[in-house]
Amino acid sequence: MKSLRTRRIIVWLAGMGLGFLITALIVTLVLPWMGPQAGNPISIQKYGYQYFFWTALPLGLMFVTWLDYFMKTEILPK
Repeated sequence: MKSLRTRRIIVWLAGMGLGFLITALIVTLVLPWMGPQAGNPISIQKYGYQYFFWTALPLGLMFVTWLDYFMKTEILPK
């Protein structure tokens, strides 16, 4: 039981961490290529903390879903 709880904590931390990391990379590296001022970096502050959170949360949940499947933590029911 303790091992399962530890794996679940790892899944949540890793999944959300990856979601926030990927979002930060998208905001700072990808969005500057797409805007009308191409090449100018965008900071997370300029993007907006609330927009950053609402972008990172679904990405983090996507990673949690896949990590749950591969680590067999059964956070999501079968």
